[in-house]
Amino acid sequence: MNANIRKGTFVVAHGAWTGAWSWQRVVDRLQAQGHLVIVPTLTGLGERSHLAGPDVNLDTHIADIVNEIVWKDLRGIVLVGHSYGGIVAMGVAEQLADRIDSFVFIEALVPANGQSFADLAPGWELDGPLTDAPPSAPGDYKTEADRLWVDSKATPQPTATITQKLSITDAFERIAEKTFIVAKDVGFEHTAHRFRADPTWSVREIASGHDVPIDAPGELAAMLADAIPT
Repeated sequence: MNANIRKGTFVVAHGAWTGAWSWQRVVDRLQAQGHLVIVPTLTGLGERSHLAGPDVNLDTHIADIVNEIVWKDLRGIVLVGHSYGGIVAMGVAEQLADRIDSFVFIEALVPANGQSFADLAPGWELDGPLTDAPPSAPGDYKTEADRLWVDSKATPQPTATITQKLSITDAFERIAEKTFIVAKDVGFEHTAHRFRADPTWSVREIASGHDVPIDAPGELAAMLADAIPT
């Protein structure tokens, strides 16, 4: 391990229908460099799927991350949000901006105040307490084995996390270092575009599908290490 590598504290809000398992390849790489990496599985998902129900909403998921930070006395954080996790991370920043030194969105939904996951990504059938994971298709991942593995792990998402609207000010905008990572292969280019002309943001591209932690863990780990403030 290179003793000159800056050591970071990473807290990750993972995407919808997944869990900490989806980040293990990235976690292994960052931990091997001596970084602290915390990826809480959000309530009702993954190994916490037994807690899923109608009372689990966006506030619950924000509290999942906030409590990890508060109870573990974390500061100087690189806060990471992937896909749906971008909404969660923005809610975390609203409460704990003073503990966050760097903010990284990865293919993330970036709502304005009063918007929800459903507002930004419409078309779901939201008629029950849980919403099934969208079906994948061949080509969605770099390998078919990964696609089948992800499908086998995906769990239904508590519907209230999709429909509850986020209440925020501009707290996350005041974080000094902000990065948006967009996948060149599919990409949230429409979102990345709004940040390219903003000098307070850095936009980086990665050769990957939307599920970057699965498709490109090595490149993603390197980009996250670059986001550690100097």
